[in-house]
Amino acid sequence: MFKSFKIVKVDYNYCNYLRKYDNRVSYNAGIKELRPFIGVLFMVEDKEYFALLSSPKPKHKYLKNTLDLVKIDDGNLGVINFNNMIPVTNNNYAEYDLDKNYTDKDEMLRIKLLRSQLRWLTSNRKIIRTKARALYLLYKEDKLPKNVKDRCCNFILLEEKSKEYNKVLV
Repeated sequence: MFKSFKIVKVDYNYCNYLRKYDNRVSYNAGIKELRPFIGVLFMVEDKEYFALLSSPKPKHKYLKNTLDLVKIDDGNLGVINFNNMIPVTNNNYAEYDLDKNYTDKDEMLRIKLLRSQLRWLTSNRKIIRTKARALYLLYKEDKLPKNVKDRCCNFILLEEKSKEYNKVLV
């Protein structure tokens, strides 16, 4: 099953909890609000997963699409690193409001970028779904090349820890 993409902001306490078990979980300091932990939400197998969206950088144009990385609009709109995707439930994130009118110039630019990223992701959903699922299954089956596996979060362990964390919240 594959749901529509959502742009979400993940709770930093949840990320900190997961990082206790896997140091590859991206850092997300709660006080660092100038760089919100924003990414795309999608389904892999029967689980929701979050992948951090990276803002465009000059180096993205020179990177290649790989098993664990997708350039968004050839890198013009950033990248998604699937190796750092983490399992989430609706208790761990809030949907980012892309329709809100912001007066802050930086926030307006962020919203414009996020809208563009979401449009590209939606029109390329098959690529996104295929890459995320392939990486997940190859990881789960222990069939990834060592260099790729070494940079991936431990999806299976994080799913267990996510269940533990979310049991407390229910």
